[in-house]
Amino acid sequence: MAISLPDARQLSDEVLEALRLRALRGCELGYSESEVADLLGLRRETVSRWWSAYADHGLNALPQARTGRPIGSGRILSDQQAARIQAILDQQSPEQAGVASPVWSRRAVADLIRKEYGVSIPVRTVGEYLKRWNYTAKRPRRHAKDQDPEEVREWLEETYPAIEERAAQEDAEIAWCDETGASADEHPRCGYARKGRPATIEVPDHHIRANLVSAISNEGSVHFMTYTETMTAARFITFLNQLLSGTTRKVFLILDHLKAHEAKAVANWVAEHQDRIELFPMPCSTPELNADEYLNNDLKGTINATGLPGSKEDLRSRIEWFMYRLAHLPERVQQYFEHPCVQYAAGV
Repeated sequence: MAISLPDARQLSDEVLEALRLRALRGCELGYSESEVADLLGLRRETVSRWWSAYADHGLNALPQARTGRPIGSGRILSDQQAARIQAILDQQSPEQAGVASPVWSRRAVADLIRKEYGVSIPVRTVGEYLKRWNYTAKRPRRHAKDQDPEEVREWLEETYPAIEERAAQEDAEIAWCDETGASADEHPRCGYARKGRPATIEVPDHHIRANLVSAISNEGSVHFMTYTETMTAARFITFLNQLLSGTTRKVFLILDHLKAHEAKAVANWVAEHQDRIELFPMPCSTPELNADEYLNNDLKGTINATGLPGSKEDLRSRIEWFMYRLAHLPERVQQYFEHPCVQYAAGV
């Protein structure tokens, strides 16, 4: 990782004087002006000016006055305006701020500045502002619009802590359950091509799909079942039977509101096995709070990395290979719980 040096204009006069002497000493030792400038975090022209003055007339000829434009001069936004823009970016979505964009892109921030202050700033300049404010580009975290904030708060602050406390008292295993599907024509990676030409990929029949239901714990355990049809109550009960056969402890299973999960047949089965398992539904539309979602992302980014499968059997085999391998990598499973959205469930 490269070390970032502060702008020399931010340094005190004493530190700047010490840099001058070190720059001159470096030139005397035979280092080039560019090498000295790179080492000390200066501009080559600055070192050249110091060295020329010293070579002609000695130390007394070195320029003492600061040169260059003062930091902050020429900026379009005042400090107060910049602080308000940052507050909006931190606290509001583009829609809430009246900007037509799904995320805070550079163009969206430019539209926000125009809306707030009537000032048009080039997208590139907006990028420099964002960089200066320590904002970085990243894949957006998905957040459902119909989440109930109070339901989420109650889950994080009351419901889940109570589940944890009961699990500790009863020596139960907390497992996070979810279903996902994978297609033979899915490939999440980017591909390179010559400039002006698209990157292409030969894809098989888009109807080739396979599904997975899995449950993981923050201790690193993995339980799973693959299937090719729609998840039904009967299939879910089959998975629950497999889940219980894979552990001797009671299971507290956390899951979403999929129709099959809430079917009467499932409720009856759970009631018959209440000494071994209990189901805990999460708040509606909160996939980011389920650690098993991050397993799903990992799966989809891995199974087709070496080439696209040509049949449903091949695709299903790849899913099972990934899951069997994951079952022997508890540390990798535990890493899913390191995501900021699910750290609350990471345990001690």
